[in-house]
Amino acid sequence: QVQLVESGGGSVQSGGSLRLSCSVSGYTYSPYSMAWFRQAPGKEREGVATILNDGATIYADSAKDRFTISQDNAENTLYLQLNSLKPEDTAMYYCAARRDWLPARLWLDVSGYPYWGQGTQVTVSS
Repeated sequence: QVQLVESGGGSVQSGGSLRLSCSVSGYTYSPYSMAWFRQAPGKEREGVATILNDGATIYADSAKDRFTISQDNAENTLYLQLNSLKPEDTAMYYCAARRDWLPARLWLDVSGYPYWGQGTQVTVSS
C-alpha cells in the first residue's frame, strides 16, 4: 500500500520561505513521476511541480523561479522548496505519485495521479 505523508507547512510572511517534505512508503520500485499540487479555498486543485524518475522537472508558471522540487531516493522523500512566498501561495499543498508512465499533458494534472497525501497547510501573510 503506497502511503504519502506531507510535512513542513506553516505560516510565514510575504517574501519568506518554507520547505515541504513528503515521505513515501509502500513502493517496490521508484515511481515514474511525483508531484506537488495545491488547493486554495474555493478553488480547484492545481499542479505546482513534477519530477520524473529520470530527474527531469516541470513547473507551473506560478512556481517557476521561486519553487524547487527535488527528491532523495535514499530517504524516499520528495521535497518542495518555496521561496519568495506571496499571499496568493496560501493553500493546502499535496504530494502525489504515479507508478507507471504518464503522458506529458498529464504531468501537472490531478487526473494523472492515483496516490495522494493528506496535505500540509501553507499560509502567507502580507
